[in-house]
This record gives sequence, structure tokens and C-alpha cells, in this order.
Amino acid sequence: MSDPQTGTAVRYRRMTEQDLDAAHRLSLSVRWPHRLEDWAFIQRLGAGYVAENDEGLIGTALCWSHGTEFASIGMVIVAGAWQGKGIGRKLMAMVMAELGSRNVLLHATAAGRDLYARIGFQQIGEIHQHQGTVFKSPLMPLQPGERIRPLGSRDAAKLAALGARATGMPRATVMAALQDVAEGVVIDRYDEVIGCAMLRRFGHGYAIGPVIAPDIERAKALISHWTGTYGGAFLRIDVSGSSGLGPWLTELGLVQVDSVVAMVRGDAPLPDHGVRQFAIINQALG
Repeated sequence: MSDPQTGTAVRYRRMTEQDLDAAHRLSLSVRWPHRLEDWAFIQRLGAGYVAENDEGLIGTALCWSHGTEFASIGMVIVAGAWQGKGIGRKLMAMVMAELGSRNVLLHATAAGRDLYARIGFQQIGEIHQHQGTVFKSPLMPLQPGERIRPLGSRDAAKLAALGARATGMPRATVMAALQDVAEGVVIDRYDEVIGCAMLRRFGHGYAIGPVIAPDIERAKALISHWTGTYGGAFLRIDVSGSSGLGPWLTELGLVQVDSVVAMVRGDAPLPDHGVRQFAIINQALG
């Protein structure tokens, strides 16, 4: 079909696994750091649509359902030469139709924020991207009876419950998928899991996230575990603007390099106040 705003033959269709190589090249063209493996991980968990012309892929948009009430959208990319021609809006309409009546979350770059606002999204927070290399990681004390231990095969249900409490959305599917590609640790208090942090290969190094804990001191303890274990490696962590972790992360060597806006269309989920998600999985999945 011909796109009425571009006057050229732009076709829209559902994304398949065969599109991953082209999608990866597209994200590199706009300087996103995702590896092909990072694309494969998120594509398996959701659905997506692409825009293409005779020369190849020029746009993508993916979405993920979190139960029947909530969903997220991400990887909305349009090739530089094709931006401002209505392609992003068309792809957004397709993924929104895929999600139906769910409340939809996303993280908006400066380039996409106005588009999302025009179709009904409202700001509910910010996410700050920190990255760098840590050469000296502090030892953070825990409370009596608490210890950091590796995530075990029998922890899947506990991890899913912790993720749901921290985000206000079902997280069993995504947390289970993370266990296949990430290392994980938990804070164990007398056999009760009260916090977790995962680390996986991503982009130019490793990403820490999610980090879920009852308070900032325990969040720091979990992050310190990974900055100590992977001292000297390139690390990235995306934390909420209200986390309070920014100055501490900067002191460690993980400086803030970018920010995105957290937005919702519909109602935002209501987390359990007894536990917080200090760092997200990534900007696509939340």
C-alpha cells in the first residue's frame, strides 16, 4: 500500500523472527546499543509490527501484555530519513489495537514524547540511565537474619510474586524468561525472599535490572553485589527518578547519561508500598 503522508510504497505487517537482523541494523542506525540477542529476547516475549519499503525495514514497534489489564510498548523506531512522515503514528496504532483495552505503559525519548502525548499518554515519572565502570564497590550491610544468595530453581514463584508486588502487574512470564538469560541474586530473610537483582549481557556490556527491594539500603546492597562481582566491566542500570540512587551510583562510577519519560495511557498500576522496583528490566519491558 502507499502511505498517504509519504507518497511512497510503505508496507506494514506483523513482525516475525526473520526480521530480527534488519531490526537490529535499524536500531544501530539510530545509535541504540541493543545486540541481536537483546532483540531476540524481547521479540520472543511479545508481538510487533514493522514498516518496510522496497529497500528494507524502516520502522518497528513492539508490545508486551502483562496479564489482562496492563501492557507495555517499546522499540518504536523509525529510520532517520523517514521520521516525521506518520510512520511512527501508524505503527503505534497497530500495536495499540493489538493490546485492546489494556492500560498501556511506555518510556518515551525526547523524540517520541510529543507523539505519545497526542494519542493520550500522560507522564507519570522518569527513568535515568546510568552507566560506566566500577573499580571499587562498597560492602553494604544487611539486617540480622538476611543474606544475599544466588537465585535458585525453586525461587521462580517467589520471584514472580515479588515482581508483581513491586510493579502492580503480573510478572511471572517475563521474570521466568529472565532466568534463562540472566544471573540472579535474592535477599533471603529466614527463607523469605524480600529482594532481588538480576544481571545479563546487554549492549556494550552488562545490564543490572530489575532491582527490587524493600528500601534503598537493601537496593544498594543488591547493586553492590553485581558491581563487585563485575568490577572493571561496562555496566548499565536504569533507575526510577524517585529511587534516590542517582548520587550514589555516580559516586560508584555509574554516571547518568540519559533520561526518558515514563508514560501511561489509562490507569497506572498500583504497586505494593512494602517493596519497590528501584531499577527496571529495560526501557521496553519496564
